[in-house]
Order: sequence, then structure tokens, then C-alpha cells
Amino acid sequence: MVNDCFADETAIDFPSVGAAVERMRDAFLGDRDADVLVTDVSLSPREAFDGLTVPLQIPVRVTCPHCGGRGETWTEACSLCRGTGDSVCPHPIKVSVPPGVSDGARFRFRLRFADASSVRVEVRIVVRPAAI
Repeated sequence: MVNDCFADETAIDFPSVGAAVERMRDAFLGDRDADVLVTDVSLSPREAFDGLTVPLQIPVRVTCPHCGGRGETWTEACSLCRGTGDSVCPHPIKVSVPPGVSDGARFRFRLRFADASSVRVEVRIVVRPAAI
């Protein structure tokens, strides 16, 4: 598959440059829709009418600080990342939902980090039925 070019070479020979290769591959080949993190935001009808700012925690894959992305220390698997070379850290963000948003609306954006892989996020709005 064209989006997997250099994947084996990076993972085996140079795991610490995986995030940089991913950014270069994305810049050259374009976005891959398979890697979208999708989350639903549930709003009351009043919140949807008024709009609001919603805090979210986005999981971000970062290079393991203990082994530097190699997945090992000397000849043993890294105890912190368990040999993967990276770990997932929660990253807090705030999403502004505009006033008058309707049920089913979607917001797509990408978070880019200097020292971590980029994350594509899709926020879907779910407006709960009004209580009677």
C-alpha cells in the first residue's frame, strides 16, 4: 500500500524517527482518513443553542523518554514502553462549539506536535432530546 512506504524500515532500523517519517509521508502523500480519532460530544438543546467550549483529552503518541524510541535498553526490552518505542499521553484541548449547532454536526481538525505524531480528530455533536 502506498501509505505504508518506509514503514518496515522505520520500525525496525530507525524507530525514533517514526514520527518525523509519518509527518513527511503525510505532507507528501496527503491525509489518511483511516487514522481519525472520532469522539461524540453530547449537548443539551440549550447548550447547542447557546454554544460552549468543551474540554477534551486527546491521546497523543510520543517517543518513549526512557529509551529514546528504540524500544530497548541495551539488550532488554524497555520497561517503560514495553518494547514499542513510544507511549500514549493524554493532551488536553478545548473545542469551541458555535451557537446554533445542530445534531449530527461534525468538526474535523488535526493536532500537530513537534515531538509527537499528529492526530486527526473528528468531533460529532449529539444533541440530547429535551426533557419534558
